[in-house]
Amino acid sequence: MAPRRDFYESLGVSRGASQDEIQRAYRKLARTYHPDVNKDPAAEERFKEVSEAYDVLSDPETRRKYDAFGPDFRQVPDGVDPDTWARAQQAGARGGAGGGPRPRRGAQGQQVWSAEDLDIDLDDLFGGMFGGMGGGRGGRRGWGPIAGADQEAEITLTVEEAYNGGRRTITITGPDGPRALEVAIPPGVTDGQRIRLAGQGGQGTSGAAAGDLYLVVRLAPHPRYRVQGRDISVDLPLTPWEAALGASVAIMTPGGEAKVRVPEGSSSGRRLRLKGRGLPNPKGSPGDLYTEVRIMVPKKLTDEERRLFQELAAVSTFDPRREGRQR
Repeated sequence: MAPRRDFYESLGVSRGASQDEIQRAYRKLARTYHPDVNKDPAAEERFKEVSEAYDVLSDPETRRKYDAFGPDFRQVPDGVDPDTWARAQQAGARGGAGGGPRPRRGAQGQQVWSAEDLDIDLDDLFGGMFGGMGGGRGGRRGWGPIAGADQEAEITLTVEEAYNGGRRTITITGPDGPRALEVAIPPGVTDGQRIRLAGQGGQGTSGAAAGDLYLVVRLAPHPRYRVQGRDISVDLPLTPWEAALGASVAIMTPGGEAKVRVPEGSSSGRRLRLKGRGLPNPKGSPGDLYTEVRIMVPKKLTDEERRLFQELAAVSTFDPRREGRQR
């Protein structure tokens, strides 16, 4: 069997990488090798390798154990000194050299060493720290439970889904293959907010609790709405006479239809605020909705429209270019 690839090497980061660097590296690789995106048969195995590396390195405690004990970190009980563990490994290596003791063959043909084979007193070597986990020489020793690591994935929502909330079934692909999860989306989630799914992260060992899965919300680009935090902006198309005379105009928002009062003399670019019509906030004040005036003219004028515009042009003294120079 080929040696397992170093987790840092799998993610393409240094051993001193920050948690943010590890997360960015994982996201980039996950987008490249996710089976839903990459149909290369080798991509799924690479994705599993990347996911396992991230599961370990994204959790500070698990990462410390991996840094201390290497690929065997899952076999090491809590509280073991790294130097002590290294002595045990070195002693095992010495036992297999030259004319020293030989390993037995296990049920599957693998090499099996015992403390007697290596002439090691494990109680003396580990200072008796496993007294509650087995007897002395020849006794069975457990390795103790290890809690599962927290995991992170992204979920893309429309502005309407973020506004109204609801339920969504998503598929998460991990080391054990794809699995479907039903997610409750709270109303008013914002871009970058995390939704926690308790117990849906990495699996623990020996009955230990599983980690949590955190879904990072990403809002998809929308053809009408622009979102910043909880505030929403939308264009407000107006006729020239609505902008000049003022009007009450209906406009669609993620929460339904709303009325906008347009003051007379409104020019393109003017922003009108509808308080509290942005994304809701279960823990505080909702965001606001801003409409931005865009004056539209007919692409093709009727004869009567043309006559009226010509009459207006003849009697009006308004010059927007002069107005701009005077500011």
